[in-house]
Amino acid sequence: MPEVLDATPYDALLLLSFGGPEGPDEVVPFLENVTRGRGIPKERLKEVGQHYFLFDGISPINDQNRTLLDALRKDFAEHGLDLPVYWGNRNWAPYLTDTLREMAADGRRRILVLATSAYASYSGCRQYREDLAGALAVLEGEGLEPPRIDKLRHYFNHPGFVEPMTEGVLKSLAELPEEVRAGAHLAFTTHSIPVAAADTSGPAEGHGDGGAYVRQHLDVARLIAEAVREETGIDHPWRLVYQSRSGAPHIPWLEPDICDHLEELHGAGTAAAVMVPIGFVSDHMEVLYDLDTEARAKAEELGLPVRRSATVGSDSRFAAAVRDLVLERAAAESGRRVTRCALGTLGASHDLCPVGCCPARTPKPAAAGTDSPYA
Repeated sequence: MPEVLDATPYDALLLLSFGGPEGPDEVVPFLENVTRGRGIPKERLKEVGQHYFLFDGISPINDQNRTLLDALRKDFAEHGLDLPVYWGNRNWAPYLTDTLREMAADGRRRILVLATSAYASYSGCRQYREDLAGALAVLEGEGLEPPRIDKLRHYFNHPGFVEPMTEGVLKSLAELPEEVRAGAHLAFTTHSIPVAAADTSGPAEGHGDGGAYVRQHLDVARLIAEAVREETGIDHPWRLVYQSRSGAPHIPWLEPDICDHLEELHGAGTAAAVMVPIGFVSDHMEVLYDLDTEARAKAEELGLPVRRSATVGSDSRFAAAVRDLVLERAAAESGRRVTRCALGTLGASHDLCPVGCCPARTPKPAAAGTDSPYA
């Protein structure tokens, strides 16, 4: 029998994600949810949705969340953690409000939330909190007693998030032709966001020059590059680059774009490249289209050998990391001693967002048309 683990005072975990369509008829309604309040015409949404129609209108994100849900439940059961796991989305079924209503009906009173966004930013953290607050207000308006909700800290530098990605890079390097492998460049990719949003990400005292968003990604990229060097004996050059830019052209967004970066590498005579999507928890539409389709086509056009490494997805080490984060937060809430697990130079992130952390940006950009917390 496994040791019984104590998650007191929590009685449930909620997996909170972005959501995505699962058929062609759902694409435009999904995008209407994503862009609600922005007045974007339906015809424009049909244009934006072409990425989905290339894949029969199906985003992989919901199936990936189902797989992660199963992995979490399996890990909890195997390790004696009696904590039910629910799933809700911000923009598509199963909707967050419906899931919270179900949890309240099941008698869940203290809920931990795992968001499928590992880094600090308005759209990657605070907007999730705002949607949670909005859903709880709906329940209260219906006469239900809303549960208390706490969101798990950012997990970008937890070993269970970093180590599977490192392994993915090593596998991708091994898949490159031997004659170009040693000279391969590592292109660490994440979602581009407006420069103003990046500069104000994280606690107020750290705002400026990319804020916590850029610093956190750079720290993860450095960790992976160093681990690859230790394993292979080769110091592969690397850079943090961006993908999935959206919004008005006059608004500055983080650069360089991955496709522009591949052109730069080719022009500099680089032998090969591995694209490493450190900004994404799973291989959803932005990875599937922006990297596997668009960036790969650019590389083929250039004659540049490339591979794309895997995201953590439902890796058992990531499921174990979530268990670790749950027990860490439960111990802190119960006044027990807490050992926080984190790699790199930045340390473990905060449990509670301080005042001025990741403020809302204005104006909001147009829809990205992909599974994006930045749409």
